[in-house]
Order: sequence, then C-alpha cells, then structure tokens
Amino acid sequence: MKKLICSVLMVVGLGAYGQSGDDLVNHYRAFYNEMRLQGDVNGIINALTHLNVLAPSKERKDTLAYVYMNNNQHVQALNTIGIEKKTDDSDLAVQVKAVSLKALNQPKRALEHFELLFTRNPSAYLAYELADLKIQVGDNDGATTNITYGITNAKDDMKYAFYERQQPYEVPLKAAFYHLQGLVAYNKDKNNIDSAIASIDEALKIEPNFNLASLSKQALVSRKEKASEGEQN
Repeated sequence: MKKLICSVLMVVGLGAYGQSGDDLVNHYRAFYNEMRLQGDVNGIINALTHLNVLAPSKERKDTLAYVYMNNNQHVQALNTIGIEKKTDDSDLAVQVKAVSLKALNQPKRALEHFELLFTRNPSAYLAYELADLKIQVGDNDGATTNITYGITNAKDDMKYAFYERQQPYEVPLKAAFYHLQGLVAYNKDKNNIDSAIASIDEALKIEPNFNLASLSKQALVSRKEKASEGEQN
C-alpha cells in the first residue's frame, strides 16, 4: 500500500512539475520578448539562460552566445558554445567563435572559423578578417590571396571601422586592403620599403584621413631614412 501511495505521489508530482515547467517556459519567453522591446541586454541574457535550462535548444544557445558577443562578453560567449570547429555549426555559431576568439587575441583559432564562414559565404569583409589574421600569424602568402580578392570585390560604399584612436572611425574597405597590402610587402622584403609605402599611399589616396595608414607610412619612412643614414656612415 505504501509503495502504491508513493507511486501515485510521484506521478502527481511529475505532472505538477511538467505543468509548472511549461508555465516557466511561457513566462521566460514573455520576459525575453519584453526585454528585447526594452533593449535590456542583461534581461535578454537572463531570459535566454533560463530558457536554455528549462527547454534546451541549439538555436537558443547560439542566440545567447551571440548576445554575449555583441556585449563584448567574449569569454561567456565561448563558454556557451565552445571553441571547437564543427562543420554542422550554424553560421551564427561560427561567427561568434570567430569574432570572440579574435577579440581574445587567439588568431590561429579564430582563423579556422573565419575560413569556414568564407567557404560558406565569401565576402570582402571576411577576406579582410582573414588577411589581417594571416598577417598576425605570419602567413603572408595566404594574406596576399585574401587581399587580392578583397581589392577586387570591395565596393565603394563598403566601410571598415578602426579603433586605435580614442574616437573610432571608418574608412573605405578598399583603402583598408591597400594598407594590409603594404604591410605584407614589408613583411616579405624589409629591404624594399618603397613597395610597401606605395601600397599605403594608395590607401591614403582613397582616404587621406586614414590614421592607421598614416602611422604605418611614418614608421616605414623613418626606417628608410635610418637605413639610408646607416649606408652613408
């Protein structure tokens, strides 16, 4: 008799939990929608986290990771979906891994995810990210391939943002590619500074106020002058 009562109580308890679970899911869905309307990022993260516990979903987990990424919480984003390259990952998940790993100064790991994105949907923007990362890891030939693609496919209205100054600014994407081309030229042959400067001049023709390109040119001109002084001495 006691076993029967316990069994009945368990069934009733499970039924009550199922009903309350559904109520909680509906509550947090409504809460999520309200937080989105209010633009409350912490509220959105809270709602999605609860929903992922109550009703796990790969799509919802990817969305949570994306929200973390957009909020510059890159460690949390990667803790949510991992860092491994998976061919069955959604485009959103691959983007989160690529951007967050780059932000955390993990260029080699970021590269494989940007490569996967580029394979799925090639674009000049992705080509720039690939070229930039390949320069960082010393793959100048690979960077050249991406730069050539980018210069060919960058449209006049495409912009790229830079943050080395206190005030971020944008330049035409094609100018950004010419700047990278100059860096690659220097990396390949440090004795041929003129070639590197010529590419950076192309960037400055497109965007005279391209601060990073100006700094790179100043550094190259300075090295050229020092090299000339050394030869004279």
